[in-house]
Amino acid sequence: MIDFLTIGEPLVVFAATETDKSLASAKNFRKYLAGAELNTAIGLARLGFSTEYISRVGSDPLGQFIINELQNKHVGAKKVAVDYTAWTGFEMKQRVSTGDPHTFYFRTNSAATRLSTGIVDKLDLSKIRFLHLTGIYPSISDNALKVTELLLSKAKKAETIIIFDPNLRPSLWQSKTKMIETINSLASKADIFIPGIKEACLLTGLADESKIGDYYLQKGCKSVVIKMGASGAYLKNSAVNKFIPGYNVKNVVDTVGAGDGFAVGLISGLLDNLPLSDAALRGNAIGALAVQSLGDSDGYPTRDQLDAFVLNNLPTYE
Repeated sequence: MIDFLTIGEPLVVFAATETDKSLASAKNFRKYLAGAELNTAIGLARLGFSTEYISRVGSDPLGQFIINELQNKHVGAKKVAVDYTAWTGFEMKQRVSTGDPHTFYFRTNSAATRLSTGIVDKLDLSKIRFLHLTGIYPSISDNALKVTELLLSKAKKAETIIIFDPNLRPSLWQSKTKMIETINSLASKADIFIPGIKEACLLTGLADESKIGDYYLQKGCKSVVIKMGASGAYLKNSAVNKFIPGYNVKNVVDTVGAGDGFAVGLISGLLDNLPLSDAALRGNAIGALAVQSLGDSDGYPTRDQLDAFVLNNLPTYE
């Protein structure tokens, strides 16, 4: 039995080390691994869970870097294929002292866009405890969308628990209308839907957390957990309707990866058989840890680090 399975496009990030310089002006960069789904897999592996990652990389130095890093980070890479005719996607990222950094992507027609449904046909989803999907992978190509839809269908039949994070990237979709329609269709098949509040408002046209929760429960989700940023999260299902408090963070270094960190906490909590509300509280804790470090997944904790943080920090409502 594998604890966690996900699918996505891994990216090699070249992050500027010089603060507040444009990407054109910066001369020094740090190379590291990224990708929303992969961030979550890394975080869960760091906590000791078994993980498997489905993807495709090019037969180039960046593809080899990704495979090496997956092995180093103990993320299962048996289902990462090598494409000898396509390249590995990568990203350049600015470092800023305030606000969001400018990023520049090189991912069109990358190897990850060319995964076939055949890889899903071979999967035995009955041996997977949790399937984690985001809205990023199905946005990168029509083929990726077909693979995602098939994976969802097989997981539903196998009764694998499905976690879906919309992780909206409007620039990757042909239109806002297509994005909303597709993401809501995918979300309706999830057991637990975990949008950010701004994403949820955009996807539904609603502004009230409770009404947003009802919207997705009526579409078929069993639970909705809305990420509310520093204030915490909002949880709604047939039995629970409550806010889950966040943790105070004095020094925010980099917000990238915080949402994926929340997913790490939520899923790890459920794997540890915590109630969903307690799992969401752990999600808030790991999200708080994530924003205190550079790098998309550098701030994700080990078990000891997580225990120490929870022991020494109180949720905001306390």
